[in-house]
Amino acid sequence: MEGGQVTTPFGRRPVTLELVKRQIAATTIKEGASADKWKVFRDASEAREVLGLHDRSLAVLDALLSFYPENELRQDAQLIVFPSNIQLSIRAHGIAGATLRRHLALLVEAGLIIRRDSANGKRYARKDDAGTIEHAFGFDISPLLTRAGELACLAQQVAADRIAFRRAKENLTICRRDIRKLITAAVDEGADGDWTELEEQYLALVGTIPRNPELDDLRRVGTEMESLRSNILKRLDSDDFSSKTTGNDAQFERHIQNSNTNSTNELEPGSEKEQGAKPSENKQAQHVPIKAFPIGLVLRACPEISNYGPEGQIGNWRELMTAAVVVRSMLGVSPSAYQEACEVMGPENAAVTIACILERGGHINSPGGYLRDLTNRAKRGEFSLGPVLMALLRAAGHSVKATG
Repeated sequence: MEGGQVTTPFGRRPVTLELVKRQIAATTIKEGASADKWKVFRDASEAREVLGLHDRSLAVLDALLSFYPENELRQDAQLIVFPSNIQLSIRAHGIAGATLRRHLALLVEAGLIIRRDSANGKRYARKDDAGTIEHAFGFDISPLLTRAGELACLAQQVAADRIAFRRAKENLTICRRDIRKLITAAVDEGADGDWTELEEQYLALVGTIPRNPELDDLRRVGTEMESLRSNILKRLDSDDFSSKTTGNDAQFERHIQNSNTNSTNELEPGSEKEQGAKPSENKQAQHVPIKAFPIGLVLRACPEISNYGPEGQIGNWRELMTAAVVVRSMLGVSPSAYQEACEVMGPENAAVTIACILERGGHINSPGGYLRDLTNRAKRGEFSLGPVLMALLRAAGHSVKATG
């Protein structure tokens, strides 16, 4: 390898002891060492976050390597390239000059290249009479050869961490789904246990997940979620579980059968106040549930809720109400808020309200608070689902006929 001396940067760029160490290491490459430059580049690309590099940094490194004529980096070869900034910019897909200099500095800081500056800072090579390069000033890419093994190990570790992250995320997602559905089944079928407290524990755990979690975050929350799931399963593992849920199932069935699921009347049911009732009559009718809409209309207006039904679809009111409980948990709506909505609006319309909130999720900051507000309005006879559903239908491009 051509070189052997330690050089300091030209101009105002300072020298550091770390830079000196890297230059010394670059002169002590094992004799006969070699590496495929593109394999080393791929390893550096894989490990770019560990090295503190960006995509643009890799584009500049790719351009530098393109000026080295051979595919193999060899210990006995001349490993200094000396393109001008204009040439580098062209091969780096037109990168701006200031950006180019910044990413060259990042490559130096990451220890992938070394500056070999001339007396005046220009990049060039001196050749002998036979045209062989005797001495060159520019960018020394020998650290790529020196660190080829290290970069390969870094790339393998990054790939392994990526797989571990994906698996931890998948496991956490499955565990969250299990907990939501187990609690829902326990509440719906009347199993013994303080399910409200368990639900609050689950929501508290979900709240500890960072917006951009690291692998350690996923593993920590995953371990606590698995512990909670085990606790739930232990509570459900009792001999009298099925016998205690029979009466609840029958009551649930009767409630669904009493629901007018095929009604085509009043696509926009108004409150008692809207229908001309006196104030005193409104107070007496506070807790009369608003009428349920045809389920087909609801699913056209709120298609997202179908993803949470059995096998990703909803065919009846039972499945819609079951999906609404899952979504309620996912949105962070407390069991008490949903229970109150069911008592005031009726379970069908509470489920429809949850479906509407899910459909407009990006516009609602606090689903739980929003549901409580709608419930209070329903108590006063001031809430109608009709306008909400009609607005969602229009937003989805469905034609909406006025009802008279």
